[in-house]
Amino acid sequence: MTNENERIVVGLDIGTTKICAVVASINDQDRIHILGVGKAKSDGLNRGVVVNIDKTVNAIKTAVEQAQLASGIEVNSVNVGIAGDHIRSIRSKGVITINNKDKEITIKDVERLLEDCQRIMLPPDQQIIHVIPQEFVVDGQDGISDPVGMSGMRMEAEVHIITGLVSAAKNLYRCVERAGYEVADIILEPLASSYAVLDDEEKEAGVVLVDIGGGTTDLAVFQDNTIRHTAVIAIAGKKVTDDIRVGLSVLDDQAEKLKHQYGESFVDMIEDDESITIPGIAGRPPKEITKSILAKIIQARMEEIMEIVAIEIKRSGYADSLSAGIVISGGGALIKNVCPLANEVLGMDAKIGRPLGLAGGLIEEVDSPIYATSVGLVLHALKTGDRNEPITGSYKDKSVEAVIGTITGRMKNWFKEL
Repeated sequence: MTNENERIVVGLDIGTTKICAVVASINDQDRIHILGVGKAKSDGLNRGVVVNIDKTVNAIKTAVEQAQLASGIEVNSVNVGIAGDHIRSIRSKGVITINNKDKEITIKDVERLLEDCQRIMLPPDQQIIHVIPQEFVVDGQDGISDPVGMSGMRMEAEVHIITGLVSAAKNLYRCVERAGYEVADIILEPLASSYAVLDDEEKEAGVVLVDIGGGTTDLAVFQDNTIRHTAVIAIAGKKVTDDIRVGLSVLDDQAEKLKHQYGESFVDMIEDDESITIPGIAGRPPKEITKSILAKIIQARMEEIMEIVAIEIKRSGYADSLSAGIVISGGGALIKNVCPLANEVLGMDAKIGRPLGLAGGLIEEVDSPIYATSVGLVLHALKTGDRNEPITGSYKDKSVEAVIGTITGRMKNWFKEL
């Protein structure tokens, strides 16, 4: 059981094919223990967006109750991930003057500047989810990551703004509340996953995180320890399953089973081209196929995903400065030989991303790319302060990261205002 110095944080990854809940405790030394894990099949989403409230509510309850049972802790509030092809990212700039007596930059000034950066024209159905500073410029001096305490008369910032569809976020919010939990925060899924599977060296050298889920493939480009580009692609693991179902004339469950048991992403790397027997539908005779036929179907779709990833990397403007290559997480990372395929298509080193930085508890249970987002949601809550506590108006002794968390926290109010 946890002691009173530890705080409990819950991550809830509401995906297209599965819903994962992770209960973790964080002590004074920032050591993270995984206390409970829950997983449920998800039927109520399509490409990361809720399309059936009741089914999603039931799956959330199942996953969180499993995690509660394992941890022995009652869950009240959760940190939820948001994805979907409605997610957009925009670069914006802002500038303010420093008007206090000694011209020293305070946290209050940083917040004022970040709010100035948010003065952008948005369609009425979109709202800001995150504001992430790229860099600050003080009196013409650029490359500053934390300007608090510096002296200056003029401060500028370039920020990465992530927006999402109001109705999609509102429906997520509604599902969680109907399941009986409060939303502590809503976080972009690729941003959350990056906390779990990328280390600081990779983020500094330049890396692209690709989380291949069921309904969406989430992408985030990092360079110089800052997120530079985000994108959500509406092609992912579910499309691979659909291709197998149509290509081999099998049922959806059989297609999923074939993908997990025999699926490979790269035909050229198959060593033993064994035969696979597929049961016939409704009394029809069984069929025989080879592993390479299945791999050809999978490879075609996985190549398409990687080619769209390549387009997004080019769009980010950082294609030539990603020394750490590509990290692949999500359920799609479990398909055999996905790294050699990524290497072939993108021409960069690829590795599988598993959750890092956990001190104890159910580490083995979450040691899989499919838990990248749910563990990342827990880590994000730690990085930006405990969002299960009410957000106060005091900015004393806060870091820039905590202020970003505060602003993001305040953005939650727009769900309630609708």
